[in-house]
Amino acid sequence: MATISAPRVLVGGRIVGPAALVVENGRIVRIEDTVPPAGPDHLALPDGVLTPGLIDLQVNGAFGADFVAASPAEWHTVAARLAGTGVTSFLPTFITGALDTLVAALAQAHTTRATLAAEPVARVLGVHLEGPFLSPAKVGTHPAEHLREPEPELVDRLLGDDAVRDVLALVTLAPELPGGIAAVRRLVAAGIKVSIGHSDATAAQVSEAADAGATLVTHLFNAMRGLGHREPGVVGAALTDPRLTPGLIADLHHVVPAVCSLVLRIAGSRTALVTDAMAAAGMPPGHYRLGDVEVTLTEGDVPRNPDGTIAGSALTMDQAVRNLTALGHDFAEVVTCGSTVPADALGRKDLGRIDAGALADLVWWDDELNVRRTWVAGAAAYTA
Repeated sequence: MATISAPRVLVGGRIVGPAALVVENGRIVRIEDTVPPAGPDHLALPDGVLTPGLIDLQVNGAFGADFVAASPAEWHTVAARLAGTGVTSFLPTFITGALDTLVAALAQAHTTRATLAAEPVARVLGVHLEGPFLSPAKVGTHPAEHLREPEPELVDRLLGDDAVRDVLALVTLAPELPGGIAAVRRLVAAGIKVSIGHSDATAAQVSEAADAGATLVTHLFNAMRGLGHREPGVVGAALTDPRLTPGLIADLHHVVPAVCSLVLRIAGSRTALVTDAMAAAGMPPGHYRLGDVEVTLTEGDVPRNPDGTIAGSALTMDQAVRNLTALGHDFAEVVTCGSTVPADALGRKDLGRIDAGALADLVWWDDELNVRRTWVAGAAAYTA
């Protein structure tokens, strides 16, 4: 049993403190408002704030590696370095590609996740499959030649293999496609979360998808039908339907500052921060891969494919937190959007919160909001 104390601690969406967490077997046993004396089993943080670990629902890659093609060693490197950005759990994300390639990558991810589970690195919760069931009208940077309608036999490919079904946590699809609503129902029935994205759906079609069990919206505003004053579209539905958790890329390029602030004011308690990071994240300007797509990162810009379309991001979750707090948003609210909200979206009440019974996934931030230390299930995963 060990104790970690801090002058400020994020509990239940608000900052309290000083407070101490008692941790045993990787979980928080209790929270105490009386800090015990110094001792060998008590780590007393002198300043800053202790928060739940961040959870990123959309990470295509980072630090030079793309998850679809990455080796197990590269997966380990990315998971270890993500801990340095405050991320304690994440969904590696595969964009549209040949279905055979995606299924093989999912099977490999199942094996790699099991190996990484024994290491003090950011936890792989499962894979986010972004495509191939996307709208040709909102394809973004996804390879159009690999787009497919969610026909029953293709959904069978994902659900028919035990390893693939076990590792598949989230699927982004366009529900307006033929067979889209049926696919939502089948995936949800199999225990897989469904997100609406790369979609030209009307608000009514989004509502139908939510009725069928869809609960998230992928990278709000990007690659979707926008907000209209007579047709709310995907954006309007995401902002107003309490059943939906919109993902927000707060790099201030995908969504400009004023609109990021608008989202938090309207749907802050439901908004999940995501990075949509690709291999260029944490790397210098240069050429990188996003699935089958060649991507270029130039200084001061976002990653782009050869025709100039934005292709993922170079954002990290700690930078997203700093970006939004610099816009004047409350630190506690912003971190909650990066921790508790995504955990709840995945149905994981044991993650993304400092509470008795939750896993001891923790981040110590200094007063300038730099990550000083990260713990995964009580084990040190990063120290600055």
